[in-house]
Amino acid sequence: MAQIKITLVNSPIGRIPAQRKTVVALGLGKLNSSVIKEDTPAIRGMANSISHLVKVEEA
Repeated sequence: MAQIKITLVNSPIGRIPAQRKTVVALGLGKLNSSVIKEDTPAIRGMANSISHLVKVEEA
């Protein structure tokens, strides 16, 4: 299956708690940290819900 690279580019400080929990659930901590995840509908949905905070690329 394909993989995607998710990078945290904006801070979750001041965002609603659900968005902060989504950032943590994806495994992102500090700014510019990246994770590589399988391209599943669940992961895509999480990334889309915080699309203003992250950058998504094909890996």
